[in-house]
Amino acid sequence: MATSHTAPRRRSSGLRTAIGLGALAEIVVYVLVASWIGLGWTILATLATSALGWALLARQGTKALGELRLRAEEHRAPGRALGDAGLVALGGLLMVLPGFLGDLLGLLCLLPATRALPRALITRGLLRRLPDRLRGPVYVRSTRTEPVAGPDQPFRAGPASRVIEGEVDPERTDP
Repeated sequence: MATSHTAPRRRSSGLRTAIGLGALAEIVVYVLVASWIGLGWTILATLATSALGWALLARQGTKALGELRLRAEEHRAPGRALGDAGLVALGGLLMVLPGFLGDLLGLLCLLPATRALPRALITRGLLRRLPDRLRGPVYVRSTRTEPVAGPDQPFRAGPASRVIEGEVDPERTDP
């Protein structure tokens, strides 16, 4: 039982350490920039990057939400559009908060041309945390049945007109 409780604590401890080191790095960079260009210019640069963050968040956020809305209207899975909306939100938050390192990371998340890098890093981190049996392709054996008879069309049933029964075979590795 002790091992099940230590894994979540270890992860949250690592996250707290990473956040603490990130905050420390932000302070060091801020002090270095202030000593290089002066405190007044550093404060103005911080305000300017926050304003730029709000503008980029408004523009890219509107685009990302529009894409999500379009996919919902067309009854398509959100797919990458949902991930892009999350990255835009994260990027906007990083840009609005004071700090130059966060601004750089926020720009990577906000700009469509550079969004692939944080997406790949986050995907790789998430895949590492998944159990092996969920990482690769999942093969499903299924049996198709006849269409389900319903009432005389009082409503539109949608795309699910067949019942598929089957089971997941996690041991299968061939395509």
